[in-house]
Amino acid sequence: MKISRREFVMASGAIAASLAVGPKLAMAAAGLPKIKLGVGLKAMSPIVINLVIGEVLGYNKAEGFSVTTQVLGSNANVQVAVDRGEVDFGVGVPSFGLPVLAQGEWKKSINFYEYTYPYKWDIAVLPKSSINGYEDLKGKRIGVSGFGATDYPVTKNVLQSLGFDPDKDFKWVAVGGGVPAGVALERGQIDALAYYDVGFGLIEAAGLPFRLVPRPAKLPLIGGQFLETQTDRLQKNKAQVIGLGRAVCKSSNFILANPKAGALAFLRMYPEAAPRGSSQDQAVESIYRAINRRIKLYSPPYPGAKMGSINVRELQTEAAMNHWNISDYGLFYTNDLIDEINNFDLDKIRRQAKEYS
Repeated sequence: MKISRREFVMASGAIAASLAVGPKLAMAAAGLPKIKLGVGLKAMSPIVINLVIGEVLGYNKAEGFSVTTQVLGSNANVQVAVDRGEVDFGVGVPSFGLPVLAQGEWKKSINFYEYTYPYKWDIAVLPKSSINGYEDLKGKRIGVSGFGATDYPVTKNVLQSLGFDPDKDFKWVAVGGGVPAGVALERGQIDALAYYDVGFGLIEAAGLPFRLVPRPAKLPLIGGQFLETQTDRLQKNKAQVIGLGRAVCKSSNFILANPKAGALAFLRMYPEAAPRGSSQDQAVESIYRAINRRIKLYSPPYPGAKMGSINVRELQTEAAMNHWNISDYGLFYTNDLIDEINNFDLDKIRRQAKEYS
């Protein structure tokens, strides 16, 4: 999958309006510098819970800034916004960044923290479906949330690794995210749904039926998601870059220590995320069920690796699967900040999580 310069320019057209839309938070610390974080979502979702709750937990304030999260609609939009300096930080994804690197056009940005590790996608079908393995999907209609979301290119890569031609062997259908995706499956508009862990949690919480197709035995470790910023910002304001990474690292550990406390913190920032008419306990349970699959991916699946560190083999695997010719990944990522990002009192964060109410 390639992103042309024309597509980057077209994507930027959606950004100006999106930048004006952010969470209506009253807890932003007065007087602190405000930084903008772009995410490739159409609406705020607990999928990015560990990126945002540092604001209400005081982790951003401890680093000397306040964060406003901007929903920009797609990962391509985020990449444009970071490159143009329209947001200070963004979510970086290899499926959109590596093609640019392969074309020799990756110049301004760098990924410095992996906040979610592979592998987070699955394929779901209705409980009585005759599809019992990925080999049964040939000729079927596979739904994805959108063609600008990572579930589309990553699932295509996996199917290609199994010997399929993703463009000829399947019909791809954009069905939207969250509950609408589950409704499309339930109503038979698609035969299968390729989606991510938190999305399936939202569908499950809504009571919609599905079952996950067993994953292939050799699933490639691809599709991690990163924090990125302009290389110039990293060089000139290294402390701020480390600070955001540390706030996210603290938030991730907070959620791991007490997932329901993390859900409560998210709801305090985004009360509109609560199901209509629900009590606080019911709303917390809903968010918890949505994130339960995701939180295990906050920690690296590599022995001895520190949280947030980036394993270049993930990038190399995805590049090889797509025939992207990349000899040097040095411009794309760095692990130089990981030790400083992880330099905090982990036991204190865990105690805070256990005591949070």
